[in-house]
Order: sequence, then structure tokens, then C-alpha cells
Amino acid sequence: RLGDKESTQIVCNAAWNQIELAEITDLESVVKIINACAADLIRKNIFQWSEKYPSRDIFKNDIESNVLYVFKDKSKIIGCIALCSNKDLEYKDVKWLTEDNKNLYIHRLAVDPKFQKKGVGKSLMDFAEKYAKENEFNSIRLDTFSQNKRNNKFYKSRHYVQLCDVFFPMQSQFPFHCYEKIILKP
Repeated sequence: RLGDKESTQIVCNAAWNQIELAEITDLESVVKIINACAADLIRKNIFQWSEKYPSRDIFKNDIESNVLYVFKDKSKIIGCIALCSNKDLEYKDVKWLTEDNKNLYIHRLAVDPKFQKKGVGKSLMDFAEKYAKENEFNSIRLDTFSQNKRNNKFYKSRHYVQLCDVFFPMQSQFPFHCYEKIILKP
């Protein structure tokens, strides 16, 4: 069950790497990663995240709701991902591939820029997909910034189907592409 600490799986890629449910003591490390990611994206002229989103309060809420997972290299947090079962209002008009029933939503996937292109994002997505299968979610849904070509290529390579766009005017004038991957066939 989402948010149930007892059902949390820890995935080990090597003896020193693991993914685990975030704790409130992880908040400052997560915020540092998010700030580093936002600055890195801006340097690349990708205006996906800002000082307003994602905020410290959003991550605090993710942790308190038991939906934020962190990737640790030894004991250092180098990535995170939020696995949510609630559908955001921005998605109300999206024509998804599956019915609105037992869908997992991925939000706020981030990897410290110093550790990018080393398989951490792939490991976090592998974890999310395994989590979805083990917890019998019908699909995984997410959105990513249309101007972030690398992210769009990444999700397509994992067989996510690009659907329509949603807009977050407080974040950008550009759209965010919605993606879905069916996990359990009806």
C-alpha cells in the first residue's frame, strides 16, 4: 500500500547503493539536490523548475505522506522520486490510456547533477515500475517539461506513451507532456 512503511522495498544496485523511503531528517539533503538540479537546468536554458516549484514544503509534505523515496550512495542522498496515488487536478482533462483506477503518479524525480548519466534515474524508474507491479497498480502516469529533450527521450525509451499536454503557468509558458505506461494488462 502506498505510504505504508512496512511494505517499503529497498532496492540494492550494489552493496553501497539503495532506495528507501525518505525520512524528515533527509529533507535538507533533498532540497539541496533540487536546488542544484534547478540551477543546472537553468544553465542549460531549461526553465522547468524555479524558486517556487518544487518547494521545500512540497517535499516536507511528500515525506510526511510517505511518498518520497531517496536514492543513497553509501549514506549520501543523490536522488529522489515521489510515488503518489492521488490524481492532480491538472490531469482532469487528460485522456489517459487506462481508466482512473489504481494509477501511480510519478512526481519530482531528481538526481544530483554530479551523479547524472550514471544510471541513478534509471534505477529510480526501475524501482517505481517494480513498486507499481508489486502493488498492483494498473499504470504509471507522469508529466515532463516539453523543453527537456533528455527527459522526453528517457521516458520514451522506457516505453511510456506520450499523450496530451498540460500547462503549469506558474512554472512555464511551455507545456508539459503527459506520459503513461500500462503496468497490469486488464
